[in-house]
Amino acid sequence: MGESSVKPKEGRKAAAPSPIVDEALTEAQQDPKDAGRTGPRGRRSPRRPRLWFEILLIALSYWVYSLVRNAVPEQRTAALRNADWIWSTEKTLGIAVEESVNHAVNSVTWLIISMNYYYATLHFVVTVGVLVWLFRSHPGRYAAARLALFATTAVALLGYYLYPLAPPRLMNGGDFVDTVLVHQTWGSMASGNLKNMSNQYAAMPSMHIGWSLWCGLTIFALTSAPWARVLGLLYPMATLLVIVSTANHFWLDAVGGMACLAFGYAVSYAWYGALPQHLPRRIPGDRRTRREHPDPPGRPGRLRALTVPSPSPAPDGSPSSSARAGRP
Repeated sequence: MGESSVKPKEGRKAAAPSPIVDEALTEAQQDPKDAGRTGPRGRRSPRRPRLWFEILLIALSYWVYSLVRNAVPEQRTAALRNADWIWSTEKTLGIAVEESVNHAVNSVTWLIISMNYYYATLHFVVTVGVLVWLFRSHPGRYAAARLALFATTAVALLGYYLYPLAPPRLMNGGDFVDTVLVHQTWGSMASGNLKNMSNQYAAMPSMHIGWSLWCGLTIFALTSAPWARVLGLLYPMATLLVIVSTANHFWLDAVGGMACLAFGYAVSYAWYGALPQHLPRRIPGDRRTRREHPDPPGRPGRLRALTVPSPSPAPDGSPSSSARAGRP
């Protein structure tokens, strides 16, 4: 008498103990938007990128890319022969409309001048902007997305070496308009006063398409705002129109750029075991992640799941019967 105890009924399993919550929660647990997304299943786990290292890496990589691209011999004869073959193939397929598009857009002066500057600037500005956005807002996915971009660019260099190709504006017997020369803008590094700084016969594959499609797919996959996702899809489409209108590429050059991007994503998937958008948004266990998801005052992360709610008082002010049942 005087002591009461609670015994579990026969045949009923005892309640499982409360799980201990690890401070290094996965991103799907920390961010409801990422619920259902799988973590890395591959050989490597993402690490928080370091700003100084990324700036150095991107600058060095672009320098090497430009050096190698421009060091490829300008095989003019082979490049013109390949351009004739591309043009003939497109005519056979019924998609040889580049010349018509080039002349139509060139007749609207303000439009073609805008496209010249688009071709010269956005290719770099948007790509760097997306990299910065990934670095700041999606550090857990940054490395995988950057690897896809770098692998895309690396395999493009192989294409420049193995398949020299003249752009439409340099074709023999073609009636294409070099819009940079006609309107005296600097819309292409391979035209006008800057033509000696770049290999003019490196049109296949088109990295304007490879990079813009990488940007567009990244924005579409990782943003939730409808207007941003629409812009992400429109950007590579607009780029395709620009490279054709300015007579810098054939349609099939764009196909080559898309093939290179597919290779880049394959390399990233093989390395991390998942596409970038399927990786955690934040780095699990990272100090910045813990700062952005702090524990409630007085409740360490490992003990949050063990916190027992205080019993509600009975109408007469005494502890509830359930609370008394657990006390001697």
